[in-house]
Amino acid sequence: MKKYSYIILIIFIFSKIILSQNVGVWFPAKLNIKPFTANILEARNGFSYLFGEEKIRLNAGLSSDIYQIQNGNSTLSFGTDVFTYTRLRSENNFRFPVETIDYFFGINSGYKIVMNNVEYGFRARLSHISAHLVDGSYDGQNMVWRNDRVPFVYSREFIEILPFYVFNSLRLYGGFTFLFHRIPDTIGKGIYEIGFDYYSRNYFSKGITPFLADDFKLNQIKKYTGNNIFSAGIKFGEYNGRGFSIVFSYISGKSVQGLFYDVNENYSSLGFNFDL
Repeated sequence: MKKYSYIILIIFIFSKIILSQNVGVWFPAKLNIKPFTANILEARNGFSYLFGEEKIRLNAGLSSDIYQIQNGNSTLSFGTDVFTYTRLRSENNFRFPVETIDYFFGINSGYKIVMNNVEYGFRARLSHISAHLVDGSYDGQNMVWRNDRVPFVYSREFIEILPFYVFNSLRLYGGFTFLFHRIPDTIGKGIYEIGFDYYSRNYFSKGITPFLADDFKLNQIKKYTGNNIFSAGIKFGEYNGRGFSIVFSYISGKSVQGLFYDVNENYSSLGFNFDL
């Protein structure tokens, strides 16, 4: 992983040299590349109830640009992502035992050009994911792990590249993820991804924005299989900044939780997210 860090460092130094008329900003207020709405691998703060599963997903983390280089109508950024997404079981008496948790951290770089009401560019990430079963997956009374699922090592290190194109509030994207290290090795090295998100600005009033989004990933787990997340909701606040969202989602395919990566799931959810 160290050699890929060197590549990111070289890109950063090279960009400083070639952009002689740039304006550099440390820790800018807004992200250069807005997170892809329906993509599960984005930093969120909030929770969602999984209908039919009697479970809750809890998200906590951040995605932040550390440095942006602005040069005319283009912006180059460097940042970091650190977040978790956790699955809890809903029980009586307001109890929510934690079953499993996935940890994501890494660095990213984004490049965006804005021209004639059109945006295009890409986001690249060098990241790590690990997943773990938690005590809520253990039946202490019978001294067994629930659902015959025992702890095992799950880890992925990868490079992700997602080019995008935006027009009339519609953002289309598609890209590729290369897993240069993964455990277990029954997971394929490549993930193909396409998606969109659409924010209908000024539909109701300023600060209230309906949206639609979809994210489709083609993964290889012995054989290729599709995972799809469709989302629809309303965001209160800046559509591309801080705010609060109510989101309905429909998820199908293999589980998004790492330690259940080979389990088929199909359910809808209602979520509440805070974009901080």
